[in-house]
Amino acid sequence: MRILNARQMREADRATIHDVGVPSIVLMENAGRQVVAALEALQEDLAERSVAIVAGKGNNGGDGFVVARTLHQRAVDATVFLVGRVAEVKGDARINLDILGRLGVTVIEVADEGTWELHFSEVSQHDLIVDALFGTGLSAPLTGLYETVVADINGSGLPVVSIDMPSGLSADTSDVIGPCVEATVTVTVGAPKIPLILPPAERKSGEVVIADIGIPLGVLEHLDGPRLDLITRDSLRPLLPPRPADSHKGDYGRLLIVAGSTGKAGAAALAARGALRSGAGLVTVACPRSVLPTVAALGMEYMTEPLEETPAGTVTYAAAEAVLATRADVLVMGPGLGQGEGVSTFVREIVEKSAAPLVLDADALNAFADDPASLVGREGRAVIITPHPGEMARLAGCGVEDVQANRVGIATDIATRHKLYVVLKGYRTVVATPEGRVHVNPTGSPGMATGGTGDVLAGMLAAWLAQGLDAEAACRVAVYLHGAAGELADAAVGEVSMVAGDLAEHIGAALLELTGRRRVVDRPGAP
Repeated sequence: MRILNARQMREADRATIHDVGVPSIVLMENAGRQVVAALEALQEDLAERSVAIVAGKGNNGGDGFVVARTLHQRAVDATVFLVGRVAEVKGDARINLDILGRLGVTVIEVADEGTWELHFSEVSQHDLIVDALFGTGLSAPLTGLYETVVADINGSGLPVVSIDMPSGLSADTSDVIGPCVEATVTVTVGAPKIPLILPPAERKSGEVVIADIGIPLGVLEHLDGPRLDLITRDSLRPLLPPRPADSHKGDYGRLLIVAGSTGKAGAAALAARGALRSGAGLVTVACPRSVLPTVAALGMEYMTEPLEETPAGTVTYAAAEAVLATRADVLVMGPGLGQGEGVSTFVREIVEKSAAPLVLDADALNAFADDPASLVGREGRAVIITPHPGEMARLAGCGVEDVQANRVGIATDIATRHKLYVVLKGYRTVVATPEGRVHVNPTGSPGMATGGTGDVLAGMLAAWLAQGLDAEAACRVAVYLHGAAGELADAAVGEVSMVAGDLAEHIGAALLELTGRRRVVDRPGAP
């Protein structure tokens, strides 16, 4: 599902109106009615409630006027507070405002702060506020009367439903550019917008409902500009058809996981569990010889191979030849591998010479911290890297705070410059491709902030790659399922008590939910 900026949303509206022929007033009508549907879902006894619509002078206000009319027709007590003068309202919005007058719906004109102060007590006596001040057209911080209105809405303590975006946010950035409404629910029209999906602005949006107002999918898909997509359940299901009845383990890939060191055997086992629970046919863990008994004891379903090691219990460069000679459809390197000159040389040798697709995590990425330019994908072999913000900062040569402030931009830059598939982990995990496409994952739980969950993800990525998905699709499926499994583990044991093993054990349930065989979690905003 496409995530749009302000220019793209304007072009989607223009194309729908002028090229497809859907009248603009029909789009406004559809938007208003979708908001009313969201109000009814939020308040089951809406007919017994009163609603204040705080509206601006533009099309967002026009959507609000449709909301007021529709509520009036359903015998819901609705009052419009127009922030501005009636004479300033034009076009479709004015048509809908005039209809309110003929129907006898109360419209209070608020032209200055004194008038707002006089009438705010009336607003606060309602049960719910609809924010219809500003949509995607805002590009500068709110000041004056609008700033006061927003502050009072936030201080009212009432549930707030914002139309399209919380007023005060800009559709072009995930930053909070100034004072803004803090919504309980945001009903966004046509497609999600950047500040509704990416932090920190998305925290102002509450539950996000994506409303179909009649903009054709073909219009959204062919918009120019940055390609940013929200990963959804519906977009992934076609990638996961049922397995044929005559399947055998050879159909689903051979994985080699090079991982583990003294004191970090669990990382190797967690990666293997993630791979197995995600459907890999055969999984082998290659680890330092002294660590192998521990890794083998942690799991019965995967195989193990010993590697030459250093006195410190990490792999040595001499082990590279054995790894390169092993038959594997996909190679995972990094979880718990440890650091040191021998490890770095070992990793670099395999990345340079292996013909198998690679998933590089943790210490495999740290091997390139001093020379990120040498970490480059090549034609015919996909390389997926899975950095957390600290590892990404080292690869990008910047601070962690810089990564967190521009997750999409930095992930895209590394992916396109180095010809890699980047999975930047964290809240709203970002997947960036060598071609510049970007996907944002909506699933996950705070309970996933615990050691080992990234190791599970590395195994999951490799498993889907080994089962025949292309690298981009494998990344999308794996990060979505990883987050969904985290949600299910959270529901089972709580976010505080969750450990990485709990997440791994819920991958199967997450997969059942995704494929529609069992629906366990109903995620707001995820179709």
